[in-house]
Amino acid sequence: MNYAFNSSCEKSGTPTVRVRLVEIRSGQTWHSYLTSVLEPEILPPYVVADLYRQRWRIEQAFNTVKRLLGLSYLWTGEPLRWAGSPTVTQVANPKGSINGIKLQIWATWLFYAVLMDLGDAIADELTLPVDRISLEMIYRGLYHFSVAHQKGLTDDPIKYLAAPENQDLGIVKSIRKSPVRLIIAPFPSRQKNSPDFFFSTSSQTLLTTALQA
Repeated sequence: MNYAFNSSCEKSGTPTVRVRLVEIRSGQTWHSYLTSVLEPEILPPYVVADLYRQRWRIEQAFNTVKRLLGLSYLWTGEPLRWAGSPTVTQVANPKGSINGIKLQIWATWLFYAVLMDLGDAIADELTLPVDRISLEMIYRGLYHFSVAHQKGLTDDPIKYLAAPENQDLGIVKSIRKSPVRLIIAPFPSRQKNSPDFFFSTSSQTLLTTALQA
């Protein structure tokens, strides 16, 4: 269900903000979202829900670069020197090298971008959603690709990692639970047997109900 309404305090001179409330039912639970995109044709309800679900991608990105790519530690600093004391063996400059820190951060995020591009390409090759592709296993699978490449067996990492005989590398995530089917019917109790009751990629139904307050 969609509702468009104004949020304003005209008496106090505050600017008027028009927002749209999108309510979507998933199973027995209703989810509510607010957006400033008022036209359902531009931003359909199921896209709103999917965008909100993707909000954790940035957290997953930070987790990947810290846990998998080692950005939890900044490996930089001036060379250690002997302190000349029997109790103090080494002393390092706590300020370290700013340039070294920048190089490590840039190199790590660039490599993460390469992994993301590989994940997208492998998902396209397998005709799967990119969420089904494990960046961690792509990272670990690059070692096996390099060995095969040195032996002259392959020169395409995408074809190699997507090949059926290499699925034991775990590139494709296993499905742990049945996917939740998203109900997009504006009146679920009346349209239970309707072909437009659940969302599907081929569905052309858009919820265009709007109420002006």
